[in-house]
This record gives sequence, C-alpha cells and structure tokens, in this order.
Amino acid sequence: MRDSGLGVGVDVGVCQDEASHSPVWGPLRTPPVTCGGLSLALELPALIRQLRAAWRARRGGPRESERSEASRWVEAEKEEVEEGKQDIEDRSTHLEADGRLNAGHAGVLLAERRGSYPLIDLHILKTSAQQGEVESGTRRKVKRLLSFQRYCHASRLLRGLVPHTPGSLHLLDDDYLGQAGHMLSKVGTWNFDIFLFDRLTNGNSLVTLMCHLFNVYGLIHHFQLDMVKLHRFLGMVQEDYHSQNPYHNAVHAADVTQAMYCYLKEPKLAEQLSPLDVFLGLMAAASHDVDHPGVNQPFLIKTRHHLASLYQNTSVLERHHWRSTVGMLRESGLLSHLPIFDWDTDMEQQLGSLILATDISRQNEFLLTFREHLDNQDLDLQLASHRHFMLQIALKCADICNPCRAWELSRQWSERVCEEFYRQGDLERKFDLEISPMCNQQADSVPANQIGFISYIVEPLFEEWYRFTEPSLLSQTMMGHLHKNKACWSRLRYAQTSLETQTEGQV
Repeated sequence: MRDSGLGVGVDVGVCQDEASHSPVWGPLRTPPVTCGGLSLALELPALIRQLRAAWRARRGGPRESERSEASRWVEAEKEEVEEGKQDIEDRSTHLEADGRLNAGHAGVLLAERRGSYPLIDLHILKTSAQQGEVESGTRRKVKRLLSFQRYCHASRLLRGLVPHTPGSLHLLDDDYLGQAGHMLSKVGTWNFDIFLFDRLTNGNSLVTLMCHLFNVYGLIHHFQLDMVKLHRFLGMVQEDYHSQNPYHNAVHAADVTQAMYCYLKEPKLAEQLSPLDVFLGLMAAASHDVDHPGVNQPFLIKTRHHLASLYQNTSVLERHHWRSTVGMLRESGLLSHLPIFDWDTDMEQQLGSLILATDISRQNEFLLTFREHLDNQDLDLQLASHRHFMLQIALKCADICNPCRAWELSRQWSERVCEEFYRQGDLERKFDLEISPMCNQQADSVPANQIGFISYIVEPLFEEWYRFTEPSLLSQTMMGHLHKNKACWSRLRYAQTSLETQTEGQV
C-alpha cells in the first residue's frame, strides 16, 4: 500500500494480507492482544500514539468517530512531526543567536537520542546548503513515518509473526523486494553497489544486509537469537549513525560489512573460522563507527569535548563506538539468554578489541606485526588468538578499502570523506581553531588527499593482505583497482595543478 493509499476501513493493528492467512503460532509468535480496539502488541511509543488518536477521536464528536483508525493515526503522526520541526527551529534560532561553539547546546539541533550527546553538530554553520539538507531530511522522515505499509510490517514483526515473503526482506516495500533480493544474491561480489542497495532498501541497507548475512551463516540458529531482539538491536545501531555525516554514516557501515563478508569468504580464512569468529567480525563491522560525530579525535581534544576527557585522549572515537555498541547490546537483550560470563566478559571484550583496531593511529603497530607473521610464516589459524588477529586485520582492510573499489564507487567515497573533512575545517576556521591536516579546502584538494592516503595507508596494508591470501582472485582484483585509481587521482591532480599555474600566469 502506498502512502497515498491510506483510507477508510483499514485496521491499524492488522495488515490486510494477514486477514486472509491465519498464522500458526509458534514459540516466538503470540497472537495479537487487543483492548478496546487497540493493539497491545505494539511497542510503547506506538501504543501511546494510538491512545492519543483514540482520545482525540472521542473529543472530536460524531464526525471524528466516523474516520478510520488509520486516518487518525496518520494525523497524529503529522501533528507530532510538525511539533518536532517547530521545536527544532526554535532551538536552532536560539543557538544561532548565541553564536559560539558550545557542545552543551549543539546537540539540541538533533532529535533526542542516546550516544555522544552533547555532540558536535556541523549544522551550526547554518549555510544555505545545510539548511536545505535539514529540510530534505525532515521530509524523508515524514515520508517514512507516514508509510502505512512499513507500519504494518513493523507491527507484524513485533507481534512475532513470520512474514509471508521468503528471505529476510520482509521490512521492504513490495516494489523493491525483487531488486534488493537480486542484489543480495550477489552480495559476495566485489563490485557490489552499496549506494544502489541503500536506495532499494529505503535507507535500511545496514539492517537488511546484516539480517541476510546472519541467515547465510546460520548464526540465528546457532546462537538461538530472538528475531525481534535482533531487529531491535540492528535498528538501534542503524539509527545511531548520523545521516548528516557525508561519510561516517550507516551506508559506510553497510559497505564495510559487505567488504568484511568478502574477506571472511577468503579460502585461507573461511576454512578456519568458527561461528563466534564470524559473529564478532560482522558485528564489529556493522558497529565500528556507530554514533560518529563527523569530526576526528584531535578536534574533540582541542574543543575539550566530554568524550576526550572520558577516554583520556586515547582512541576516543573507537572506545565510544565500542561502549555504545555494548550499551545497545544490553538494552536490546540480544545475548541475555547466554550465560553472563560468555557475553559479558568474553564476547564484549573481543568485540571491543576488533573495533579498537580501526584506530588509524595504530596503523603501523598492526602493520608491523602482520608483516612479521608473514615473514616468519608462523600464523597458525588453529589458534584462537591468531584468528582474532586476522579478524582485526580484515576489519582494518574493510574500513579503508574504498580506494580498492571500482573507480565510480571509489570516487564517490573519496568525495564524501573529503567533504566531511572540509566541514570540520570550516568549523575550525569559524571558531579560530587550528585547521587540521586534510581539512583545509583551500589548500588540500581531493586528488592530493587521496594520493597521500593511498600511498601511506592503503597500499602498505593491502600489499601484506595480498601476501596473506597467496594471492586470491579478490586480492588481485583489489590491487588492480587500487593502482588504476591512484593513477586517475594523479592525472586529476596534474590537470588541476596545470590549470592553477595557467590561471596564475594570466593574473
């Protein structure tokens, strides 16, 4: 059902396709409980909205009672969204009048949420382009809130009903099921277009991809995971990525997860990995940048952000990503059925070790250790410690693998990460702070940044990964893309330099 198809006679608590199929109730499938025509199987926010809509209907008199519950629910959602927009605009005006970088007030521009609050909000610059992004983001949020079909699918899931459509795509609109399903059948290929997949899944690429991979590896059955808790946890992780970040957002997390899946399939690794290794590798990839504020660690330190003080200026962002993930794991209760020793002292620590490995300041430390193992030929993947080290290396490769993608995908990621750097540089310039390296748009061009990144960070790590895989077809493909992309950026930088020199000569 489309958004425009909301009409009279549709029951909020039950989808139309459920009426014609009497479900068989299983261990996780409890029949919907209703009270006064309201479904009590919904989560508390949805139930509160229904109660509010019912109260408005009674207050409205006979004509209001003739409306369907679906129409009242939509109107209630619209009013909430409008109230939220007005509240955000009022607080934005107050902050703009203040005119100072105040971490305690910057966070009010975003909806209330868990995580690094108060966070660094780059919309404090209040440029016209960013105002447009805020408005378009609000429109997308309204569209998602008013998607009645999405509401039906979500309420069905929360009641524990098995979807009628096969696979793990039951949260998608019908028009996208075929295309997204076709893409997932090729999720293990290196030319996977995560941007297209995110559009086909209506911005739910991370949740959809993780559910699919958990099914592929049989992790749900192996760890006896509750599907409702799993979706709740993945939803929290996806929502805690900041969509206003050009680079460090949920699409980047999905891209890293897809790359991690490709690396876990490498024959030399796949033969030795246990289900726990795969579970931790995928979870770390999905959550390795959760709640990223869009600025780097030096920025947090010199602005005296509370996270820098909390983690004593050491791996600030990575520690926050890890602790945020642990908090969501406990809040969702995903692993609560396991013995507390297994997930509290072991799984959480291993997950943190993987996420902390993505700290770029520890690049040389891991690279030298990896090189020594390869030189000495003493990697024994029968040992749990050696398998864990290789998971760390695989996650590091997945996190910086963008220059190893095909040019069209690699170029998009390069422009996105530089845009995020430039936003930080503009913020530093606005408040008279020292501009961080690669963040000065006037001096640091995209080609120059990428050539330096490839030469000093990406190439050394992937050359050792190439040796480890002996080499595999995937490694050969990645190194081919890496060399071609570096040559393309070199040509672009040469053309840019020639144009600047010519312009200066004319002046």
